[in-house]
Amino acid sequence: MATRHLYIARHGDADAFGELTDTGRKQARLLGQRLAHLPIDAVWHSPLPRAVGSAQELAAQLRPGTPAVESAELIDHVPYVPTREETPHAWVPFFDGYDPAEAAAGNRIAHSLTARFAAPPEQGDDIHEVLITHSYPIAWLVRDALDAPPARWLSLNSANAALTVIECRPGLPPGITMFNEMSHLPTELRWTGFPPSTWP
Repeated sequence: MATRHLYIARHGDADAFGELTDTGRKQARLLGQRLAHLPIDAVWHSPLPRAVGSAQELAAQLRPGTPAVESAELIDHVPYVPTREETPHAWVPFFDGYDPAEAAAGNRIAHSLTARFAAPPEQGDDIHEVLITHSYPIAWLVRDALDAPPARWLSLNSANAALTVIECRPGLPPGITMFNEMSHLPTELRWTGFPPSTWP
């Protein structure tokens, strides 16, 4: 049974202008080294500079010739704007006055994301793809794999260069074998991209 293996990660640490920092480049290289033993077919990345740079750093650690290719579906976006009843109190200010046209456009991107990457292979060999994207699209892909209500993406966050793995097989629900896993990063490079807090 052919399987699509998705190795999904948020871009490395970035500055206020959206460019990778030295920390972000190191995070991306370490993630690439973790994945280097796998038969990666392609590295797909968001068009935004922090994701482009992360994908380039990561791909350089993989077997020579592994392509790093832009995918518009991986752009940073809000995948689903919840109704007022679905919105947790802490999120109300974030969505207050959110433009309906922008919300609809984000939801279209979210559905194109799952259509493009969350479908199992129809036939042939296993597919191994790396997706370098942003926290919200990762949350949407995980929510989709769990078949959870659309608003559940709100409760998920991903650290910079943390690894999430989803496996898609024909005739079976997707399997999440890893979420936000950071063992390839030394302690000082973990938990970036999260609000300041005490982490284990």
